Amino acid sequence: MDNGMGNTVRTGTELLWSALGGDPALVDRVEYGGTSGLLPARLPVMDLARATVAVAGLAAVERAGLPGPVRVDDGAVATAFVSERHLRVDGRAPVNFAPLSRFWRAADGWIRTHANYPHHRAALLTALDVSSGSVEAVEAAIGARRAVDVETAVYAAGGLAVALRTPAEWAAHEQGRGVAALPLLTRERLDEAPPRRRTGPLRVLDLTRVIAGPVATRTLALLGADVLRIDPPGNPELPDQHADTDVGKRTAALDLDRPSDRRTFDELLDAADVLVTGYRPGALDRFGLHRPGLVTARLSAWGDHGPWRERRGFDSLVQVATGIAVTEGSAEEPGALPAQALDHGTGYLLAAAVLRSLTEQDREGGTRLVRLALAQTGHWLTHTLPRYEPERYLAESEGPLGRLRHALSPVAYEGGPTGWSRPPGVPGGDAAAWVTA
Repeated sequence: MDNGMGNTVRTGTELLWSALGGDPALVDRVEYGGTSGLLPARLPVMDLARATVAVAGLAAVERAGLPGPVRVDDGAVATAFVSERHLRVDGRAPVNFAPLSRFWRAADGWIRTHANYPHHRAALLTALDVSSGSVEAVEAAIGARRAVDVETAVYAAGGLAVALRTPAEWAAHEQGRGVAALPLLTRERLDEAPPRRRTGPLRVLDLTRVIAGPVATRTLALLGADVLRIDPPGNPELPDQHADTDVGKRTAALDLDRPSDRRTFDELLDAADVLVTGYRPGALDRFGLHRPGLVTARLSAWGDHGPWRERRGFDSLVQVATGIAVTEGSAEEPGALPAQALDHGTGYLLAAAVLRSLTEQDREGGTRLVRLALAQTGHWLTHTLPRYEPERYLAESEGPLGRLRHALSPVAYEGGPTGWSRPPGVPGGDAAAWVTA
């Protein structure tokens, strides 16, 4: 499969596979194809999607000892990256965003809220001192305040709201500077624990929510892992989110603050091969999750460092904070990526990182820790992946018509011309005669 995308398609896969510590020669096992032009955006979203799926497949064939090829079909990739939109439950379309999860005009700009979960909705209304919960009431409350003030108040109340920032504003922000200074992902070997002896399927304990983490564990389940997802009894996953991302898994409810449930959880963790978490850094530390020989994959919204490290976050909010919403729209009318691409892309990358860690652990042992963040994936999308820039394919020249900017010819070959030999002249201003040598 090769739809003519050539080296541009390989670039993202090569960059990710290198970040995962994979053998560069294995990239040749990936074949690309399918319908082109999907997930259109100003940023290279399709390249992100294609590359993250490719490395998940590469890590799977490497671990299984299979020769490949890994086939990456753009149609399948693009469809999977909006899987929640295609979901139907007895013919009913899913609810992907609740009425209070949206952009709002503040007194000085825009802000986006996330209130899909009941407790986040309640926190938003508390912060805004709004009792009715109607769109009109929230709109009026936000419209009377500065965006950053709303952001601060809602987070202080336990909710989620992020003020719109331009790429330059995010780059100057302390959290943005921290994200830019860190790699896309980190992979650590914590000790010299011996390689584990495994019998039966891989055991994956899933402590994740929403899209990115569940996509990773959904992928591991596809590859044969026994994935057991644990949720708090009083806070289950949203029904449509569960239907979309918990395929292939088993789910259970445990209250880790209850001694009997905690003992059950500890026994599960003792026997697990992989632990995947999707909570804020440090939020689960009190439960003592470290086990020798375990592969732990930690996912967060903003990363392990900086003033926002303990903030909750979702893909839509990361797009708003990091300037992606401005890039895809403008500061006056913010836009969005054509998919929750930071979520889905990070999910496939997380699955690949887990598989690569297991492959290395089988050879070398060691307790392993992998860390990823939606903000880091966003930075990789905006700053590392090659992006279409028309300026690269334009030229300027002086001539009878003045200074002319024009497109370069797409006809190019080794030894061929790099451009035209003359600019356009004044209409009708040339002699009606052939040029003589």
